[in-house]
Amino acid sequence: MTAECDLVVVGSGVAGLSAATEAARHGLRVVVVTKDAPDEGSTRWAQGGIAVVLGDIAGDTVEAHVADTLAAGGGLVDEAATRGILGGGRAAVEALRTDGARFDVHGARLARTREGGHGTTRVIHAGGDATGAEVERALLAALPGDITVLAGHTAVAVRRDPRVTGLDVVDDAGVPGHVAAPAVLLATGGIGALYETTTNPAVATADGWALALRAGASLADVEFVQFHPTALAVPGLVGRAPLVTEALRGEGAHLLDLAGRGVMDDVDPRGDLAPRDVVAGAITAVLARTGTDHVLLDATGVPDVARRFPTVAASCAAIGVDLAREPIPVRPAQHYACGGIVTDTRGRTGVPGLWAAGEVARTGLHGANRLASNSLLEGLVVGRRAGADVVAALAGPRPVAAPTGPVPTSAPAADRAVLQRAMSRHASVGRDAAGLAAASDAIESTTAERALDSRAAVEDAALTLAAGAVLAAAGSRTESRGCHLRSDRPRRDDRWQASSVAVTLVDGRLRLGPLDDRLGEVA
Repeated sequence: MTAECDLVVVGSGVAGLSAATEAARHGLRVVVVTKDAPDEGSTRWAQGGIAVVLGDIAGDTVEAHVADTLAAGGGLVDEAATRGILGGGRAAVEALRTDGARFDVHGARLARTREGGHGTTRVIHAGGDATGAEVERALLAALPGDITVLAGHTAVAVRRDPRVTGLDVVDDAGVPGHVAAPAVLLATGGIGALYETTTNPAVATADGWALALRAGASLADVEFVQFHPTALAVPGLVGRAPLVTEALRGEGAHLLDLAGRGVMDDVDPRGDLAPRDVVAGAITAVLARTGTDHVLLDATGVPDVARRFPTVAASCAAIGVDLAREPIPVRPAQHYACGGIVTDTRGRTGVPGLWAAGEVARTGLHGANRLASNSLLEGLVVGRRAGADVVAALAGPRPVAAPTGPVPTSAPAADRAVLQRAMSRHASVGRDAAGLAAASDAIESTTAERALDSRAAVEDAALTLAAGAVLAAAGSRTESRGCHLRSDRPRRDDRWQASSVAVTLVDGRLRLGPLDDRLGEVA
C-alpha cells in the first residue's frame, strides 16, 4: 500500500481527531492511521469529564484553574503553557458542542462535579461517567468525509531527510505500506501496557514515544507515571482494569481500609479530594502496612449513585458488587503518562514536519502530576491548534514528500510479560535505586533484535524503548516529587525544583540531560 497526503495523523482519540478535523476543514488532505477501529482508543474510556472554565460559575476563573494545576504539578508545570491551554478551553468545548457533543445539564446550564485537586466544581461530564465515549462519538460523527481512515494499521517509522517526508506502516496481515506526506502528527495516547494492570486499553503501547525518539525528537518528564487511586480491584486481573471515577469522591464517597478506618485521615487536609499522587501513595502505604490487596470506596451515601454513575455500576455488578449497598474494592492502577514528546502548545516538536498532541506529548501542562480531567481538555485544545499549525506551516511552498532517509527495519524488543512484571514490581507507586536497576536487568535479559514486521513486534519494541526511558529518568531523579515516589529518596530536593529530565536517542542509546530552552533539545 502506498498513499500520499498533506498530513498523516497517527491515532484516533480526542487529540488526533481534533487535529485531523481542523486540518481537513482548511483544505488539507488527511490520512488517519489507527491500530484498531477508530473508536477503540483511550478516549472512549475516560469517565470523569472535562475540567474547563466556561464563565457561568460564580468565582471560578481561568486563573483559579491555573492555580489548581500548578499546585497539583509539583513545581514542574509550565505556567505560560498552562495558562494558554486552559484559557483555550472554553472555545474548544463550545466548538465540540457545535459539532454535536451532548453534555449533562442541570437546569439551564451544564452540570458540574468536583474532582481531586480542584478548588471548585468545574468538571463537565456526559452520561454521568461516560464523557470520553460521548467526546469520541461526537468527534467521529463530525469527521469530514474526505478524510481517509486506515484502520488496522500500525505506524512503524517516521521518515525524514532531514524534515519529515512520511510514515511507514504495517497492516494486520503483515503487509508493509507507506504514506508520503510533509507532516506527521503523533496522537497515539499512553503507555499503559508497560504495566500488568492499567486503566488504558490494549492499544496503549507507547508507540508514539518510540516513533518520536527514532525520528530525533526528545521526551521529557517520563518518570512521572500517574497511577489512578481507584481502579476496580478484580482478583487475578492482568490488563485493563475498570476505572472507578474520581467524581464519586467529588460527590461524597469515602476511602476506607478493610477495618473501616479512613485512608486519607491525617494524610492531607483535602482528604479524599487530594490530588491523585497523594491519594495513590496513601492507598499504597495502607496496602503495604496491612498486607491486603485493596481498600474500599464507600459510595453508599451518594444519592442515586447507580443512575448517576452507570459505567461504574455496571463494572461493579460484573464482579458481584452493588455500589449502592456495599463498598467498592479498589486499588491503584497505571493511568496516565504526565510526560512525553516535548512540544509547544501548538503541538510542534523539535523535528521539522513532526507534531504531537494529547497524552503522548509533554506540553508542560501536567508537570509531576496531572490534575484530574485536564487531559481531555488538553487533547481538544492542542489537537485543534496543532491541526491549524500544520495548515499554516504548509501554506507556503511545499517541501518534497518522498520515501527517503534511513528507516529502521528492526529494533530491540523484550518479552512483554517479563517487562510488565518488572515495571509493575519496581517502577510503579514507590521506587528505589535497587529496584529500578533490577527492572532494567530483567528487561535486558530477554531483549533481542526483532524485525518490525507486525503490530506485535512494533509494540514490543516500543514498550522496550519506553521502559528504558522511564527507568533511566526515574533513576536519575534522586528525590520524590508528584507521582514519582522513591522510597529511598522520600523527600523533595530543591535542586530538582523546575528541572525536567529530557531523553533522546543517540546512535541507538538513550541519553539523558536537562531540558534546554530550545524545543526538544538537551543541554
